[in-house]
Amino acid sequence: MRIGELSDRTGTPRRLLRYYEEQGLINPSRCQNGYRAYDESLVDRVMQIRGLLDAGLPTRLIKQILPCLDKPRIIHFSDATPEMLATLEHERDRMTERIRCLTRNRDAIAEYLDVVRDNPGAATPEAAPAP
Repeated sequence: MRIGELSDRTGTPRRLLRYYEEQGLINPSRCQNGYRAYDESLVDRVMQIRGLLDAGLPTRLIKQILPCLDKPRIIHFSDATPEMLATLEHERDRMTERIRCLTRNRDAIAEYLDVVRDNPGAATPEAAPAP
């Protein structure tokens, strides 16, 4: 597929896809005319990269761990330094805390929606009791 299709399918701007290529996160092949050709598997890879970036991981770290995220989950990571492991542990813990916060916020919104749906007047200012 061409860059436009990958962009459409992943919601990723073309410029970012080129950046991912510059960073070594994706490696499209080249057609005879020089155009990039993206394999179907790169759709999932780009979504994976976006998720890791959204979680706050820098591209340099993503580049190191991407090979470990391929299926089957056989991990060959002989160059993992103690610093890198500590960084990954920190990022994992930070993500876990973010998940807790997002879950708490999602649950609060769901509770609010349940109340509003059960009692539509409860959310309107005129339904509030007079002070």
